[in-house]
Amino acid sequence: MVKVGVLKMGAIGTALLVEYLLDERADREDIEVRVVTSGAKMQPEEAVVAEKLKEFDPDVVIVVSPNAALPGPKAAREAFEGKPVIVISDAPAKKAKDELKEKGFGYILINADSMIGARREFLDPTEMALFNADVVKVLAATGAFRLVQEAIDKVIEDIKAGKQPELPQIVVTAEKAVEAGKFSNPYAKAKAMAAFYIAEKVADIDVKGCFIEKDPEKYIPLVASAHEMMRIAAILADQAREIEKSNDTVFRNPHAKDGKILGKTQLMAKPE
Repeated sequence: MVKVGVLKMGAIGTALLVEYLLDERADREDIEVRVVTSGAKMQPEEAVVAEKLKEFDPDVVIVVSPNAALPGPKAAREAFEGKPVIVISDAPAKKAKDELKEKGFGYILINADSMIGARREFLDPTEMALFNADVVKVLAATGAFRLVQEAIDKVIEDIKAGKQPELPQIVVTAEKAVEAGKFSNPYAKAKAMAAFYIAEKVADIDVKGCFIEKDPEKYIPLVASAHEMMRIAAILADQAREIEKSNDTVFRNPHAKDGKILGKTQLMAKPE
């Protein structure tokens, strides 16, 4: 039994579902999972939640946050030095990539898991939820979530085998996401890539709207437009999957009870 600890600070789309990607039907017998979170905040003092996770004594730790280069996420992961740690974050975390390598941390940095348009005039709880729903659809339908799932599963398998785990060092691009998505139809693949590229660009616009522009007449339309882009990205991602469904070529990779990753394409086929 491998003990998987998940520490979440702040909100990115991947944080919403990461532990469920490992046990989608809640019937795996080879892992035990515990999750702690600091909620929306990610200041260094919030990293105290790591102490709660230490009580579980995990075999591998996954630290999920926006911008892993910031002091809060850094303090959280460094609380587990000596254990296998995988950092999951967004594009701004690429600034910390060399440091993560030097200190032996694994990382999965997802370019399309873009920041939200966090201006008070625009962002309320409903808008926040809708944006994250769109992000989740993009990451799931393009293949980005599968890439995350398979990378973590590989570490779990190494630990089960008694080996020193080889931690992932991955920057998830559109090309890598759709490769994991295993699209059969070239138009479906193209739509998925378009969805990922649009979702990536959302971060640039939200950064400008949240941190650069000071005039509400300028920053409110900027963050609103970024959210419209993510909505369109989600529609394209959904269209990509619908094409694969119409051809009965959706690739599925469920877990067996022992944690083995199975695979199938035809809907009525048995996963093997």
